[in-house]
Amino acid sequence: MLQEFKKFAMRGNVVDMAVGIIIGAAFGKIVDSLVKDLIMPPIGFLLGKVDFSNLFLVLKEGAGTGPYLSVEAAQKAGAVTFNYGIFINTLISFLIVAFAVFLLIRAINRLKAAEPPAAPTATPEDIVLLREIRDALKN
Repeated sequence: MLQEFKKFAMRGNVVDMAVGIIIGAAFGKIVDSLVKDLIMPPIGFLLGKVDFSNLFLVLKEGAGTGPYLSVEAAQKAGAVTFNYGIFINTLISFLIVAFAVFLLIRAINRLKAAEPPAAPTATPEDIVLLREIRDALKN
């Protein structure tokens, strides 16, 4: 059983998949930082110094009454919050990742389409001979 597992784990597609998952996780972190640190601050600034990660609604007050300055402060106080700002950040991260995957797949498909078609193989001699016999019988 151990040998079967080793054979399965060392197949090319399993190793490729593992590498893809690891790189995908790292890419996700990069995109998350891109959204949180580079994209959302200027958008928040243009909209009046809004920090999207701290956009929330208090559904139920916690131990300390509001107003809470951040989602973290509200959650520490035990308040129940509706964190739509964090959702907006996550949605933008998803859209960036989806667009990057789209571009990757598009590039791969273009490379596949750019490959020249395989040269036609020569017709086997027996087929040529049979065709000649067929043509001779028609005449």
